[in-house]
Amino acid sequence: MIDAPNSPSRPARESAASIGALDTLPLFHRLDGRRVVVAGAGVGVAWKVELLLAAGARVEHFLGRGAIARGETRERYAAHARNWRADDLAGAALVIGAGDAGGEALAAAARALSIPVNLIDQPEGSDFLFGTIVNRSPVVIGIGTGGASPMLAQELRSRIERLLPARLSQWAGAARAWRARLKHDVPEFARRRHFWQHFVARTFAERRDPLEDDFARLTGQANEAALPRKVLFVGAGPGSADFLTLGGLRALQQASVVLHDDLVSDEVLELARREAKRIGVGKRAGRPSVPQDEINRLIVAHAKPGEAVVRLKGGDPLVFGRLEEEIEACRAAGIDYEIVPGIGAAQAAAAALGVPLTGRGHARRVQFVTGSGKGGALPDSIEWAAIADRDATTALYMPRRALAEFTARAIAAGLSPATPAAAVAAAGRAEQGLVRTSLAALPEAAAALPADEPVIVLIGTVTREALAEQGLRVA
Repeated sequence: MIDAPNSPSRPARESAASIGALDTLPLFHRLDGRRVVVAGAGVGVAWKVELLLAAGARVEHFLGRGAIARGETRERYAAHARNWRADDLAGAALVIGAGDAGGEALAAAARALSIPVNLIDQPEGSDFLFGTIVNRSPVVIGIGTGGASPMLAQELRSRIERLLPARLSQWAGAARAWRARLKHDVPEFARRRHFWQHFVARTFAERRDPLEDDFARLTGQANEAALPRKVLFVGAGPGSADFLTLGGLRALQQASVVLHDDLVSDEVLELARREAKRIGVGKRAGRPSVPQDEINRLIVAHAKPGEAVVRLKGGDPLVFGRLEEEIEACRAAGIDYEIVPGIGAAQAAAAALGVPLTGRGHARRVQFVTGSGKGGALPDSIEWAAIADRDATTALYMPRRALAEFTARAIAAGLSPATPAAAVAAAGRAEQGLVRTSLAALPEAAAALPADEPVIVLIGTVTREALAEQGLRVA
């Protein structure tokens, strides 16, 4: 997080969940008692009829002129030995056709009545597609590949089947039966979430059907247990979702509220639960920022009622993240907390440069230094003798405003002007930019990096090979 104590303030921003592009939108149709028209014959059509009947639909099947309609008396199924007519489609919830030569006419007639249509084996001419189904009703999992690879969908179904609890259908049925009762017996929302968390744990742990005693026991626990009040301080890494830790991913998928920095990418935020409330509380140097006191207040306000709060910080929250102030706010409010560290900007920058942060014989330690103190000026507390240590790698965070002064004072303290140095903007992200140069030339070279991206500087002999490739003399 960028420390900008004197930047103008702005309110926290609540944002909706984002999602990447979808080839198709998965939907679940309620067809119980509704009329569906099917036209044509063949194995594919027969299977679609079975699916529709399993979903409770009333199926009218137009087999085509000259077809033999068996006199079977299946409930909610009527077969007609003739071709469909436009007036046959009126009032249908869905229309499904065999996709033969008459498929285009069927699709046009259905769309004229604003009825979604599917042409079997013709995804490009269909309004909706049938996916591969994992049936643990009322849990139904649909797997779609946009028609690209049915075999892939079948393999995915097989793998998912192996992961599901044996009695999933029974426990899901109990959830549906208990939901209305739960609102009466456990009126507080946070406690109902407590109920469902423990219910889900039992669903995956038990090998038996749910019992009425399970409902009584779980509601008792939800009403009597002290609500967990805990904040997870999570490092989001430098930006790319590839750099998010497994611990960070688990935290995001359990969160009901995510308070995030501006530097946290949409790619990472997309991994949070869809239902989670996202609140932007970013602090950027020289820009309108959410005051730290307001961030502290929001953390406590959401955690006190028992919300699952994740405070998501760019990079590693343990390094220049003002974590101590937010921890103190939690302690003062009696709220527990846990820290999930992340990959820091220094590690991401070193990876981008293809160099280590330490090297045997020439870089025996790493020091993390902030280049932004009060008002964005260089901090007064920097130990310049340590900066001038030739055997150290210095990672300079938030250096933009004071980089020229930092460089001049480091040289004045005894660090050679030819010391290798590099600056990396947006480390670890797609828009990453970097420059490699000497310490003396660093301010001018870093000025060429994108102005709106966060920058970190690495100074030390660990980058000497990269500089040697450019013909630069190494200190």
